[in-house]
Amino acid sequence: MWGNISASTFQLTGFPGMEKAHHWIFIPLLVAYISILLGNGTLLFLIRNDHNLHEPMYYFLAMLAATDLGVTLTTMPTVLGVLWLNHREIGHGACFSQAYFIHTLSVMESGVLLAMAYDRFIAIRNPLRYTSILTNTQVMKIGVGVLTRASLSIMPIVVRLHWFPYCRSHVLSHAFCLHQDVIKLACADITFNHLYPVVGLFAMVLLDFLIIFFSYILILKTVMGIASGQERAKALNTCVSHICCILVFYVTVVCLTFTHRFGNHVPHVVHITMSYIYVLFPPFMNPFIYSIKTKQIQSGILRLFSLPHSRA
Repeated sequence: MWGNISASTFQLTGFPGMEKAHHWIFIPLLVAYISILLGNGTLLFLIRNDHNLHEPMYYFLAMLAATDLGVTLTTMPTVLGVLWLNHREIGHGACFSQAYFIHTLSVMESGVLLAMAYDRFIAIRNPLRYTSILTNTQVMKIGVGVLTRASLSIMPIVVRLHWFPYCRSHVLSHAFCLHQDVIKLACADITFNHLYPVVGLFAMVLLDFLIIFFSYILILKTVMGIASGQERAKALNTCVSHICCILVFYVTVVCLTFTHRFGNHVPHVVHITMSYIYVLFPPFMNPFIYSIKTKQIQSGILRLFSLPHSRA
């Protein structure tokens, strides 16, 4: 069936056995895609143009929104192309680049969530020095550090993909390229590429989560020492949005990891669905979480969409 596919291309797949439903599956995915673009794009626009949001907390939120946009823009064009246009071929170079950006942005999202935890930690544990510690320069350094760590950590395994010969079917099991999907088609020793994500990258993301977890223990300890119940509630309320985003991201990562590692007997459609949840659910939910739970974002949205004569 695939004998006419060039050795320089891979073949993307949608939902095997459900090809007749691809056009119907395309519709909710397109709606989610547009919602993610609008939601995260609105957050970035607000934070850039509203001077009330020019604070470290919102700069980190802008990094999160930009990361979510990057993940979506990297994956969804090929997904929608497969489902609507049946455009399945992707060159090796484009595939490896897509895999690089997907995994880099995933590690970056973990780093941004860690940076946001640091922001809340300083704001609650040391509020008097908050502005002197988290200056614009410091926020920029943290952002560059998060980006650099993510970019360099993924590079070793993706660079090696260019060296492998691919003599198997060249058929990938998703509508976008993932590293773990590509290496299954390599006719070479893939021990390093198999172990590095498990040992290196998983340990990195796990370490991020543990640091976030312990930072919130210290935050909770500080909040419980505040005499006024109203002040305690106010302090905790500033963390609710971030905690929700943490749960959305890390629960999704854990579910995907367990599905891929231990779900050999799970139907393939479950693996595919979990992959879509992994790339779509956090970017879709994060703007809603911050819009619902953060009054400054709510006010900014109302100002953005209010007509001049409505204030008359």
